Amino acid sequence: MSITYRGERFSGYNKPKRTPGKSKKFAVLAKEGEKVRLVRYGDPNMRIRKSEPARRKSFRARHKCDEKKSKLTAGYWSCKKW
Repeated sequence: MSITYRGERFSGYNKPKRTPGKSKKFAVLAKEGEKVRLVRYGDPNMRIRKSEPARRKSFRARHKCDEKKSKLTAGYWSCKKW
């Protein structure tokens, strides 16, 4: 099952995908209750180094990842990736 939203294909709701050639690294068709929103997040020029514990801890503290609860925000998805 795939979903087409504004000309883009997604494998389903709340499933991030890479976005080649776009201004952001990832895109996700987020759904929370009845609300649906296209969320783009991530710097395409930066590497994700979540395998390094010190970097992971610093990122999560700096972005206050424990407070991000809404799936309709880029911060939620960025923190989930980390």
